[in-house]
Amino acid sequence: MTRKQRRMTFIASAGAVLAVALGLILFALKDQIVFFQSPTDIVESTIPIGQRIRLGGLVEEGSVLKSDNAEVKFRVTDMANAVPVTYKGILPDLFREGQGVVTEGVVGPDGVFMADSVLAKHDENYMPKEVAEALKDQGHWQGGEGEAN
Repeated sequence: MTRKQRRMTFIASAGAVLAVALGLILFALKDQIVFFQSPTDIVESTIPIGQRIRLGGLVEEGSVLKSDNAEVKFRVTDMANAVPVTYKGILPDLFREGQGVVTEGVVGPDGVFMADSVLAKHDENYMPKEVAEALKDQGHWQGGEGEAN
């Protein structure tokens, strides 16, 4: 075998090993990948019950109901549709009505989003990129340019 053939064999072998490693990594992480959805995406599509997703939008005004057992019910809206959310736990300090929020969890059989984590905006200029883009698409974005980062 010539040097060129050995080099090409080595490169092809290394490429195959990298491809197998990448495939194994993606297979191992497939259950950890969580997709972002807006309320309109959830209402208009059929997301399988039990599939983990991130729901983002604005906390609908007048929708927050807190109970004694640390359970909170509220609605997340993108100004076109709203999805009811149930969360049991302590909410972030900055969580309030009319503010951006991203929740992570599953959609139940009754259409209620059961969140196991809630993320609220951290200052007056922050909104998750996906939420800002969804609001811009709906024509409801009120922030300035460049604030959606």
